[in-house]
Order: sequence, then C-alpha cells, then structure tokens
Amino acid sequence: MRGSRGRVTHDFGFAFEDRYRPLLAALGIRPSTCRLTLTDELLRVRFGPWLVLSPRHNVAGAALSGPYSPLKAIGVRISLADGGLTFGSSTTQGVCLRFHRSVSGSEPLGLLRHPALTVTVEDPARLIGLLTQESRTPSDQLS
Repeated sequence: MRGSRGRVTHDFGFAFEDRYRPLLAALGIRPSTCRLTLTDELLRVRFGPWLVLSPRHNVAGAALSGPYSPLKAIGVRISLADGGLTFGSSTTQGVCLRFHRSVSGSEPLGLLRHPALTVTVEDPARLIGLLTQESRTPSDQLS
C-alpha cells in the first residue's frame, strides 16, 4: 500500500484472543490502539500506550515463534533471560524481531533497551517475508 510521499507502507493489526481482551483493554490495549507499521525506512509498533520505533535497517532478523504460555506472552513483558520485549495479545504465534542496536519501548524514559521484540500480529508470515526479502541475494529471489 502506498503511504504519504509515495512510500510503501505495510500495516499489521494484532491478533487478539477473545479470552484476554478484557484484561488487555484495562491496560489500554485494544485492536484500535495496536498496530505495526513498516515502511522502507521505519518500523513502528504501537501497543496501547507503548511504542517502539526503529529504523528498518536496524532489524537484524525476524522469525516465527510460539505457541506461548499466557503468563509469558499476554500484555507487555520483558524476558528475564535476554531482556527481549513482548507485545502480546495471543498465545498462538508471533514474530520475534531481532535488532542490531537495542530499542526502547517498555517504559517512557527509554532507559531500558531491548535486543528483540516479539509481536503477535495477524499475519506473521507476511511480516517475516517483508523483513527477510531484502536480505536475499538476487539469485535467491530467482529460485
């Protein structure tokens, strides 16, 4: 989809499981307040009041992940193992985005930095495809 100034913009909603909607809504996390937007230059992830912004070239990789335990995936979570951030609205599956340079987004001052962000978007395969297509060589794209 073409955005402003002729840029290509890809928008992804978040997949919400009905059983977690009331809890998430109490935190300001609803389908209308959650969106991942990807342009040629920028990755923007809004999850209720939380926001992660990163230059697109800072994305080092993207991989399908899940299923998840609700305790580890629903809401905003920080992994004790690696400091990765999760914006989760579903336990089924999501995408783990790894960054060259850690990003902020879990608290308003930007003091905590995260090497990865897991998002439970509606079309994880499409997001992975968009983020990994540019890393393929021309010969990979022919096959």
